[in-house]
Amino acid sequence: MRGWTRGIGLSLIIGISSAGGVSAVVPRRGGAPLPIVAPEAVGMSSRHLAHIDAIVQAAIARRELPGAVVLVGRQGRIVYWRAFGHRALEPTRLPMTRDTVFDLASLTKVVATATSVMILVERGKIRLGDPVARYIPEFAQNGKERITIEQLLQHRGGLIADNDLADYRDGPEKAMERIYALGTVAEPGTRFIYSDVGYIVLGELVRRVSGQRLDDFAREHIFRPLGMTETTFAPTGALRERCAPTERREGRWMIGEVHDPRAYALGGVAGHAGLFSTARDLAIYCQMLLNGGTFRGVRILSPLSVRRMIEVRHLPPGEMRGLGWDVHTGYSANRGDLFPIGSFGHTGFTGTSLWIDPASRTFVIFLSNRVHPDGRGDVTSLRGRVASVVAAAILRPPLPELWPSPWAISPHLERPQARARVETASVLNGIDVLRRDGFRLLEGRRVGVITNHTGRARDGTSTIDLLARAPKVTLVALFSPEHGLRGQADGPVGDAVDEKTGLPIYSLYGPRRRPTAEMLRGLDTLVFDIQDIGARFYTYITTMGYALEEAAAQGIHFIVLDRPNPITGRDVEGPVADPDALSFTAYHPIPIRHGMTIGELALLFNAERKIGADLHVVKMEGWKREYWFDQTNQEWVNPSPNMRSLTAAMLYPGIALLETTNVSVGRGTDRPFELFGAPWMDGRRVAEELNRRDIPGVRFVPIRFTPRAGPFAGEECGGVAIVVTERAAVRPVRLGIEIAVVLHRLYPETWQVDAFGRLLAHRRTLELLKSGADAETIERAWQAELERFRQIRQRYLLY
Repeated sequence: MRGWTRGIGLSLIIGISSAGGVSAVVPRRGGAPLPIVAPEAVGMSSRHLAHIDAIVQAAIARRELPGAVVLVGRQGRIVYWRAFGHRALEPTRLPMTRDTVFDLASLTKVVATATSVMILVERGKIRLGDPVARYIPEFAQNGKERITIEQLLQHRGGLIADNDLADYRDGPEKAMERIYALGTVAEPGTRFIYSDVGYIVLGELVRRVSGQRLDDFAREHIFRPLGMTETTFAPTGALRERCAPTERREGRWMIGEVHDPRAYALGGVAGHAGLFSTARDLAIYCQMLLNGGTFRGVRILSPLSVRRMIEVRHLPPGEMRGLGWDVHTGYSANRGDLFPIGSFGHTGFTGTSLWIDPASRTFVIFLSNRVHPDGRGDVTSLRGRVASVVAAAILRPPLPELWPSPWAISPHLERPQARARVETASVLNGIDVLRRDGFRLLEGRRVGVITNHTGRARDGTSTIDLLARAPKVTLVALFSPEHGLRGQADGPVGDAVDEKTGLPIYSLYGPRRRPTAEMLRGLDTLVFDIQDIGARFYTYITTMGYALEEAAAQGIHFIVLDRPNPITGRDVEGPVADPDALSFTAYHPIPIRHGMTIGELALLFNAERKIGADLHVVKMEGWKREYWFDQTNQEWVNPSPNMRSLTAAMLYPGIALLETTNVSVGRGTDRPFELFGAPWMDGRRVAEELNRRDIPGVRFVPIRFTPRAGPFAGEECGGVAIVVTERAAVRPVRLGIEIAVVLHRLYPETWQVDAFGRLLAHRRTLELLKSGADAETIERAWQAELERFRQIRQRYLLY
């Protein structure tokens, strides 16, 4: 890490002229792929493009990357091509040059794999709507027989993002067998789940159909015809010597060897990663697409094939992609703020990206090895800011015949002002169904009910009152969870007597957190009716688990009156709790955002923990997994004193992680869990750093606030308010990790990082955070165990 800023900008092969344009210096190798002109020749501002220098150099100074190569093309000309910083800091410091060869990581997906697939489509070898299993019969296992080629290209095949690295330890052949044996984590076609696994399968599809390995096919049918002489898998010789290193593996620096561990285990050639290239060659590829599939008289794709690849499709939940290409998702921060929807691109984990705007005939190539030397670099924000500078430099947009406007690119693309109608339904909770059916399930039973103020029917009548008045039902005792029967307590709760019914209220949040045999004496049925929030550490589900165990021990029937997961029953996110870290805030090894209802969790707990309770769940009616609470036509009742809105509930799985550290999460303010801060925190600095990361669905505003409760009660705090801009795009656990990464980097001596692990309950995540890993690396580390949970979870879903 020594000497990051030394030599920044000194290793330039091409320079900015006095007017700010690019001097026409021909590169030593390969020749300029396109004519080099001053930006003004194609309607761009050289003065504005010069801003790229400052922002890239500043990012290098902040150690976000060791160096970069940036190339900008417009109307078939190169207007900016520059190298910055160093290509290697270790083992030997080497300057970055614009002919440096980079590990493209996931750019492989579009440049090699998706393009190869479209060539096979053009030649009539396959159709996009064909099931993958038609060509790879082994793929048709565990519900994958109907997944189509198009679905894999669009990341909507329902496959896991990444399978366990252990699946690759016995060689490529066994690894592929294990991939074919995987199940799905979502119904194919229903969700966008960015999946390396899907593209590994597409790489194998190319081999099965063409008879050539992906690297051979791409070289013969794409790279060699286009003159992309510096693009290959597993570079050797002089090309390898020009490669930018990534990290150390197996005691050596990865130079010309793929960084992605799964592609490495597959021999360096895979559909999702493994390709190496230069800015020169990628400029050829980008211009080929803008030319409608041809370059210098060589046609790779037909104009209609190119159009089909970049045709924008809306994918649930609220994402836009083409075939391979990104348009508007949580992964498209490299579009920046100004290029329109209808432009397209892709990023690579190692720090690479392409963005192409057909409407203005512009492309931006950003290449870096941000993972060198220690994996801590982060260019998420930088790539987007470079794209914004380029877009702002366009002063004279053309109206080309091939691409008249971004709307003409895709008839399926809705204009920004068009908004889809949000579906709603009058959902009946378990108590409403029980009431409608005349409480027959409880006839002749002596009942205790575990509930609080959220246990109520649609008309507001409490579950306690309904059971007390129900014919042929004897209500014997009441049990209250954390926050008490009325949901207003913020500490331990004692036993009491209910004034209205005269029944005893046994607290399950005090010296004891389980119902005792004495409390259960005289009961034959326990009913559970409490609104959950959808986060592992929201303690009502632990109370249910403990009660389920005691009911089983006493031979008591257990009934759960089901309720919606307010933050949808679709999304599952975060690390699965370590088995040795279970506690009152982690009853069972499930992820932070579990995507289940309280009834489904009861079924899972009972079976997976082998509790053996006599369990029955009264299902809801009218609820769908994709519903947010505001789609149920039910009245919001604060489930706990500080859970005051659906927005707070949505952010809670991530923001609450901070609460065990020396940070206020807004308790004692009007917006708990929608802000955070501390007396030692510079809100402007933290908000600026978070906004630079372009975290999907949210923006950050610096504030000052004085909480009335919780840590720092009565003290003025600097902090950040979270503004939700697109609910469907927010991933709250990833958001919490992003915040933690920023706090650890900005305040390594002040912020109590070790305490962050209490609610995480996941040792590896904390270790990675403390090591300086970025949020993407941390999130990838828990994907395999998350996939295993999804497969277990599937068995207990009721809706």
